[in-house]
Amino acid sequence: MEEITSVIIWLCIPFAGLLLSIAVMPLVIPKLWEKYQPLIVAAWSILFIVPFAVKYGIPLAAETVLECVVNDYLTFIVLLFGLFCVAGNITLEGEFAGSPRINTGLLAIGTLLSSVIGTTGASMLLVRPFIKMNSWRRRKRHIMIFFIFLISNMGGCLTPIGDPPLLMGFMRGIPFFWSMHLFKILVFNMVILLFVFYHLDMRAYRKDIARGLKPDISRPGTNFHIDGLHNLIFVAMIVGAVILSGVLPGMEAFQNADGTVKGIHILGEVTLGYPSLIEIFIILLAAFLSFRTTNANIRVRNHFTWGAIQEVAVLFIGIFITMQPALMLLKAKGADLGITEPYQMFWTTGALSSFLDNTPTYLVFLTTAGALGYKSGMSTVVGTVPVHLLTAISCGAVFMGANTYIGNAPNFMVKSISDENGIRMPSFFGYILWSMVCLVPVFVLDTLIFFR
Repeated sequence: MEEITSVIIWLCIPFAGLLLSIAVMPLVIPKLWEKYQPLIVAAWSILFIVPFAVKYGIPLAAETVLECVVNDYLTFIVLLFGLFCVAGNITLEGEFAGSPRINTGLLAIGTLLSSVIGTTGASMLLVRPFIKMNSWRRRKRHIMIFFIFLISNMGGCLTPIGDPPLLMGFMRGIPFFWSMHLFKILVFNMVILLFVFYHLDMRAYRKDIARGLKPDISRPGTNFHIDGLHNLIFVAMIVGAVILSGVLPGMEAFQNADGTVKGIHILGEVTLGYPSLIEIFIILLAAFLSFRTTNANIRVRNHFTWGAIQEVAVLFIGIFITMQPALMLLKAKGADLGITEPYQMFWTTGALSSFLDNTPTYLVFLTTAGALGYKSGMSTVVGTVPVHLLTAISCGAVFMGANTYIGNAPNFMVKSISDENGIRMPSFFGYILWSMVCLVPVFVLDTLIFFR
């Protein structure tokens, strides 16, 4: 086992190399990075696949890659694609000025909306209106950074729809509305972050006004209307598909005699489950109907292009493939880390969720907590999990996805769309610096107040 562990640790190098490429190359050689991005991602993926195949055999390597591509990446990118398409067919029109008060209020509304239609859904629905309202301003990158903090991450903590880790918890016996238990923690964090944001935005706003910048409107808020509003039906279709993907695997009609989920056998133990196929079909149908029923002029007004979704698709297939050794190591050694206290669960789950997929990270520590032998708490299929530990694991997985661009699916998408629209977002390390300054102090307060 030690030999296998050492090889797995060594095989984490391509994952680290890919993250370093994402962080450094856009700064050092931006034109080459933009031109050869798919080749660079493919190279790091091959540097994992080939040594893994040599050590463990081609069949296991093929199964490992296919498993993550078919059962993780495919549903991930289809969901992003569907919401990207549908949200791109909705435009908010009206004479709105991106003032500190309006920005703060909409950030609060968007944060709560994330638990209703998911962090990805809320992010894709609101990112373009935020950009449009603040297009007149020069200092605005902080707006999109806090957008990622709150709407793309923290707001998803209240329901299983909000963020995939909580959906996995729901599938393992945690009640649907249990996550509302996290409302007080969310409000606490929102108050602090919105207070900080308001004062940062007010300072930037006054500097822009002093430079003579002002919105080209007469009466802010007049003539407000939403074009493409019927696309909310397709958003609801996508949300319903996500819920079905969590409910159907537990139904007998979708289970084999041994309890495994029925599906299309691909290779070895790799099977694309029928619930996933249903989810993919509904999402792609929603995207197709959205384009067929919406005037192309709306997409023009939204400055809609395929660049952002293409970049995310390329980068994340490499991330999903190369992070497999890190996930294997976490699954093998997670129970041996001696993590038993809420603050330990919060920080360990959160730190790993900042760079790895937060869903398997959540499941590892949920399983770890269920194996600790507690007799009272939340009854799940992995054992009885005390509420204070479940709270810490859930908050760590959802909140700390905001620490990096790759911590949660919509983060990089919001960055890409912002870049496309002329907002100079921070670099990979620059964004981490923002999260260290703005988020980590909040997480320390969370620890002292809620997770001691």
